[in-house]
Amino acid sequence: MAALMPRMEPAMTAVRRGLEALVPALRRFARALSRDAETADDLVQDTMVRALRAEHLFQGGDLRTWLFTILLNLDRNRRRGLARRPTFAVVEDVDPPGEPTSDGTGRDIERGLALLPQEQREVLLLVALEGMSYREAAEVQGVPIGTVMSRLSRARAALRAHIEGDVSPLRSVR
Repeated sequence: MAALMPRMEPAMTAVRRGLEALVPALRRFARALSRDAETADDLVQDTMVRALRAEHLFQGGDLRTWLFTILLNLDRNRRRGLARRPTFAVVEDVDPPGEPTSDGTGRDIERGLALLPQEQREVLLLVALEGMSYREAAEVQGVPIGTVMSRLSRARAALRAHIEGDVSPLRSVR
């Protein structure tokens, strides 16, 4: 009977063992990226499916970084697909016209995150929410560490400006 069962490689079992423990972190990151629970759950499920299908490609590095890279790439592909379709806004979800006011609540931080460019939001979530090192965040995003540091600095400054009520975190160049 044991002869009929396929022999699993050590890397394959490492993926299967480590996958379940990383699901909460993947869900947290996916929810922060997509700002929608159902979309986030779909992203996590697709990440797990891709990881299990490609576990033979995992070469024993940092499983967490590998899975977050898969999730981030899936989210980027999802956003590219959405950009090609027209968007419709539900009337109740649209903020009233005028300057957004800062009250320092979680909703205000959520709005500030939504205003950030995608690359800055991604790196801020990886470092601040998921506790990744700059090196790990650089690997997940596929950029140099210096780019991560720059994006993170800009994201923090823009979020701070939004929370403190500054009109625009951007400088005008003359």
